Amino acid sequence: MRQATLHIEGMSCGHCLNAVNRALSALPGVRIEAIRIGRADVSYDEATTDPTKLEAAVADAGYKASAAQGNE
Repeated sequence: MRQATLHIEGMSCGHCLNAVNRALSALPGVRIEAIRIGRADVSYDEATTDPTKLEAAVADAGYKASAAQGNE
C-alpha cells in the first residue's frame, strides 16, 4: 500500500467531509486514514488505483484535489 495526502480546495463543512469520504471510499483498494477540512490522508493499492484516480474522484464530488505521495 502506498500513502498519499490529498490537499482539497472548497471544503468547508461536515457535508463536504461526507462527500469526499463517499467519493474516495467508492474507489477499489483505497483505505481512508483521516479526512478533515482541506485534507485527506489515504492508503491505496497501486494495482487498482493511483493519485490521478484519487484526484478525479474528489473532483467528481465537486472539489479540487492535488495529491502528494508519502507523508506530509
